[in-house]
Formats: sequence, structure tokens, C-alpha cells
Amino acid sequence: MKDAIEALPEQSVEPESFANRKLIRPTLSRIEPNHIAHGHSHNRNQLPPERSHRDNNRDRDKDRESHRDRSDRSAAPTNSKKTPPAEQTNAENFYYQKQMQTKTPMVVVLRDGEEVHGYIEWYDKKCIKLNRSNGANLMIYKPAIKYMFKEGENGRR
Repeated sequence: MKDAIEALPEQSVEPESFANRKLIRPTLSRIEPNHIAHGHSHNRNQLPPERSHRDNNRDRDKDRESHRDRSDRSAAPTNSKKTPPAEQTNAENFYYQKQMQTKTPMVVVLRDGEEVHGYIEWYDKKCIKLNRSNGANLMIYKPAIKYMFKEGENGRR
């Protein structure tokens, strides 16, 4: 077994290929607003000698954040139109809940003109269940309803 290992040709690996390599990025400075105001000007590509690498990274991060903020503002609509009302106001649900809790006697007028009297026991997206004292309880599809009103009110149209 030892002979087999020794028989393998040695691979020469240059130690320099595994050395830590530092990624070199060019740092571009920009003209600082406070330097311009005081009459100092620097070449855009020349760093002031007192600035450290850490300061440059911090400034670069600030620039990225301010760029994001500016792009967010530019993406916002400039015209001040009103936003359209919500598609679902829940007014219908609120009305059904109130009538169910108080067991309000209702008159439901169907599309064919027939009037059905009773109180709403429950409802869902497509139908209501109407309990009647003088007949069988009914499940009525909402598209079949022309309008409804409380029994004591004058709801004739």
C-alpha cells in the first residue's frame, strides 16, 4: 500500500497560487461640499491625505443610501391624484351583521317582483338565508335580489 502511494507522481503546487490575495478596488473620491464652500478644491480622483480607507467605505455606503432614497422619491408619482376608493368597503357585511343581531324583520324583493318576508339568519359571499315564520326558510342567491328593506319602512320603488 505504501509503495502505491509512493508510486503516484508528485504534483507540484506553487505556494504563491494559494497565497491570500487582496482584492484591489480603485477608490474614487468626490468633491466634498464643505471643501468647495471654503475655497478648497481637490481633483476628483485624488484622495485627501488625511482620509482613511474606513472613511472612504463609510462615505460610499452613505452615497448608496442617498441614491436609493433619491430613486425611491423619483419613482413616486408626481401628480397628486386622489387614490381610488377601496374595492371592498364591507358596508354590505356590516349591514347584514346588524340585521342578523337584531333579528330585524326584512322584506326581500326579488328580480321577478316577488316579495319574501323574514329575518336574515346568515349570509355569505353569494347568498343569504332568510328565516320565515309563515313558511319554509329560504336560501336566496344575491343576484336574484332586486332590493331589500326593513319591514316597517316604506321600501316600495
